[in-house]
Amino acid sequence: MSQHKRPQEGGSFGDFGTAIDLALFGALGDLAQRKLFPALFHLEREGLLDPATRLLGLARQELDVDAFKARVEKSLKTYVKAEELDREALARFMARLDFLQLDFTRPEGYAGIREWRQGAEHPMVVYLSVGAKIYGDICRHLDASGSLDATSRVVVEKPIGHDLASSAEVNDAIGAVFPESSIYRIDHYLGKETVQNLIALRFANPLFGTQWNQNHISHVEITVAEKVGIEGRWGYFDEAGQLRDMVQNHLLQLVCLIAMDPPANLDADAIRDEKVKVLKALKPFTDEMLGRDVVRGQYIGGTIDGQSVPGYLDEEGANTSSHTETFVAMKTEVANWRWAGVPFYLRTGKRMPGKMSQIVIHFRQQPHYIFDPDQRDLAANKLVIRLQPEEGIALEVLTKDSGLDKGMRLRRGPLHLDFNSAFPKARIPDAYERLLLEVMKGQQYLFVRRDEVEHAWQWCDSLIEAWNNRAEPPRRYPAGSWGPVASIAMITQDGRSWYEDY
Repeated sequence: MSQHKRPQEGGSFGDFGTAIDLALFGALGDLAQRKLFPALFHLEREGLLDPATRLLGLARQELDVDAFKARVEKSLKTYVKAEELDREALARFMARLDFLQLDFTRPEGYAGIREWRQGAEHPMVVYLSVGAKIYGDICRHLDASGSLDATSRVVVEKPIGHDLASSAEVNDAIGAVFPESSIYRIDHYLGKETVQNLIALRFANPLFGTQWNQNHISHVEITVAEKVGIEGRWGYFDEAGQLRDMVQNHLLQLVCLIAMDPPANLDADAIRDEKVKVLKALKPFTDEMLGRDVVRGQYIGGTIDGQSVPGYLDEEGANTSSHTETFVAMKTEVANWRWAGVPFYLRTGKRMPGKMSQIVIHFRQQPHYIFDPDQRDLAANKLVIRLQPEEGIALEVLTKDSGLDKGMRLRRGPLHLDFNSAFPKARIPDAYERLLLEVMKGQQYLFVRRDEVEHAWQWCDSLIEAWNNRAEPPRRYPAGSWGPVASIAMITQDGRSWYEDY
């Protein structure tokens, strides 16, 4: 058990301001170089890093500080637009950087972090951009070395375990050193501008607030499509699969934000309490539902953007007998008063025609229809919430088609809010910028609480166990398609279709 003093559970560190010491484990890894350092640089450029904030990179490789800074600068020039790479901001940012070579699993060397912190008067944020299996080792060694105090916080990346049991083991190891109020579990989708706007859209607008239930919504679609394959992550992905990699965290978090009841206020725990209620209300899958309402797929060779791409089993280093899914589609339900009878259709896969994440809310038709019978299928509004590649919100409404010869023909068109068009002079911040800023402020509402993680794993574990009992291989789909034909049949059997008006 940790020796350092802790703040009371549920406490906030906001009184300390935003000055921090950030110790980034895995500072030479892909996530740090591609996302974290560019995000931190943008915070520097926007004047959001306190002058006293320092950044310590930690990695196993032997580098001096100058060589480390050169690596970071190269990454910034690669991943930050040239017109945004302000020279003065870059100089200020580089002056904050320091580096320490460290074997994360061995206690020797952690004294170097304590020495780096000597005399610091602001909190240390420990960012673990490493595999979850060594989270516990790092936390214990930090504590034993005396590098932590009551203000210290830890940021951890998903995946946290590969099932409920392993997740609990990882969380126990972190929790032995840090209280829950100091643990920031990242799901980067929660930092996206449009996801933040879901809260405002739902709870600030009576137009939607009064319609957001089973009386007015017929069904909900959530699609997270990836254009890429496994990108050299074969060892990780083949053990995880698309359900663990995407559904357990990203898609279920989106389900929670769509389905949750209004929180009492915007406090972190008020929001997360409502999200947990949604996870508890997710219907488990029976054997009958599994065969009818869940489709697993695995991509075979195909064509994307006119280029041939290999199948999953043909990727470099592949296990050619693998049954790991690269695609999942399912119909589920939130079994409570608000959503009873409303299906949620979830779909996610790799090697699809494009990179796209969106939520589509399908409103019910009017009970009495008076227009042309052959247009009846148009007569329902849709709210389309696009998370990527371009963030925006569109409400599809019906109007009369213009023209003297049209009669009372209907025309469907969007009332559209495109963030890039609506705010042309404002740069849409990357999700990691917002998340890092909230960590600095000590605000947890964009982060995932332990019971959220565990309820999500509990639901996914039951599905995985049912899959394993059936021992059926995933259905094949060509790279560059929208998944197995069975995923289309799954939604078609309900008289519906996937929204693909891109």
